[in-house]
Amino acid sequence: MAKNDLLGGSLWDNYSNKVADRMDHPKYLGEISEKEAESMNARLVIADWGAESCGDAVRMYWAVDKDSEIIVKATFKSFGCGTAIASSDMMVELCLGKTVDEALQITNIDVEASLRDEPGIPAVPPQKMHCSVMAYDVIKQAAAIYKGVEKGILDDDEMVCECARVTLKTIQEVIRINDLTTVEEITDYTKAGAFCKSCIKPGGHEQKKYYLVDILKETRAQMDMEKEQKKEIPFTTRTPFQKMRLIENHFDGEIRPLLHKDGGDVEILDIAERDDLTYVSISYKGACMGCGSALTGTLSFIEQGLRENVDESIRVSVS
Repeated sequence: MAKNDLLGGSLWDNYSNKVADRMDHPKYLGEISEKEAESMNARLVIADWGAESCGDAVRMYWAVDKDSEIIVKATFKSFGCGTAIASSDMMVELCLGKTVDEALQITNIDVEASLRDEPGIPAVPPQKMHCSVMAYDVIKQAAAIYKGVEKGILDDDEMVCECARVTLKTIQEVIRINDLTTVEEITDYTKAGAFCKSCIKPGGHEQKKYYLVDILKETRAQMDMEKEQKKEIPFTTRTPFQKMRLIENHFDGEIRPLLHKDGGDVEILDIAERDDLTYVSISYKGACMGCGSALTGTLSFIEQGLRENVDESIRVSVS
């Protein structure tokens, strides 16, 4: 099905090409039998998880090598919308080749980021961001089954919204990544607070440890403090080594992790000062070398991030 045929017009433009492709052509849809797993010297794990917030459900199959605990094959079945299918398909891909413990580190933020065409542009509209949460939960469920424990034991983060299964870490990261400023935006992006509303603010219900209003306030305060700390010593007065470290830190923390998800990477070749501007010369590696957006969208994302988070004087070029 063609992208423009499914939803039509500007609404469909809010979905990445990767999401559209995996909706229609999932790579890992299917089952794994006990016999097939045994032929690979693997243990079969079958995990089910459903999202009460939207009625979607997913079943994931893992074939886990009995010696190394590496997930050597994985498939899924999804009962729900196209976004749930795309998220489940990407979730399976991220699990492959990892040990069970490594797979446990995968979050819904990782799933959504891996579905983006451009690092700075969300893969789905806000009202569909919650679909990746289901993929996150089914990984925890599969790992719990493999380890013979209750899923709650493996939950290393506080659950804020029980209705939509949204954790504290997810909310904090969504606020930061998308620069959210209102509780309504948090609900749009995660579904947290969309149902019983008891996690939005105190009053009218049982007391909770975390509320969206407080998480938003505290996260925004932390973001503002980090920005002020960066401004304490003007970038222009720093030594060349200090400037290089700030730029490298931004690449390591914000840029490379996103490029790595698609098999790409970037190297800083040179940093030069000229006419009160800082010029950063980069070279792409891996999958980025043949990517059509490397000289457009990705380059713009890199420069914009450096100018907003390090200094306005920075300009980026590809060599």
